[in-house]
Amino acid sequence: MVQAQRELFSKEHGIAARTVYDGIGEGGDRSLAIDRRSEDIVFGELERLHADGYDFRAISEERGEVAFGTDESGAAVIVDPLDGSLNARRMLPSFSLSVAVASGPTMADVEVAYVYDFGADEEYFARQGQGATLDGEELRARGPGFGLEVVGIEGAKPERLIPVLDALQGKAYRMRSVGSIAISLCYVAGGRFDAMMTGRPSRSVDAAAGQLIAREAGAEVAFAGAGLDVGLDLEARYHVAAALDREMLATVLESQRFAERPPSQGS
Repeated sequence: MVQAQRELFSKEHGIAARTVYDGIGEGGDRSLAIDRRSEDIVFGELERLHADGYDFRAISEERGEVAFGTDESGAAVIVDPLDGSLNARRMLPSFSLSVAVASGPTMADVEVAYVYDFGADEEYFARQGQGATLDGEELRARGPGFGLEVVGIEGAKPERLIPVLDALQGKAYRMRSVGSIAISLCYVAGGRFDAMMTGRPSRSVDAAAGQLIAREAGAEVAFAGAGLDVGLDLEARYHVAAALDREMLATVLESQRFAERPPSQGS
């Protein structure tokens, strides 16, 4: 998948070439042609897996839920073929492929996770109960020990960002916005960020892989201000937060209360 997407990005080079829209995806956002073509690459590989005898369902941002066979085990592959598509369109280097495999309906059921950061050429992997790796080396959620020195924030409208930042005054030293929830979660996993949070609700495809990588590296992760008991279906919307320890997580969760609310809770 990664190799084929690299070839795609090398051919579709430049902002104009990557700013071609292709309708509305199942996730509800306007879909770029480069999003669709990235997803085609992923689904080509999933079709090959199915041809080899594997049955599962896929949950993807553009196509929604797609059944591969009649599997009754509940196995699901949760895919974001291009997490950070705005970055990809604007030729900013931080965007990723995010793939997770789950044995049940919630984030707690994700058992395998893979995130590839195209800008940094880095490969993150985790298996439930077996730890996380970066380019094959053990990944640990350990920072320099200076508290909330760097906090990542994803998906915030300017008007909703101000109260979140106000709540972090005197508690966090610097903010960074990568533009990819999957990458930000991996940055917490590697101690690059002390914490991260979303300023607007996210979908399962954005966070399913990154959250397992962060947890297996030793970080704390919360969805909707609580635990991991949120659904993997594409219609669900919820906030994501992660931190190196529980105290830091509590701090970002407190400020996340002022962020944009999920549609079901009003605006």
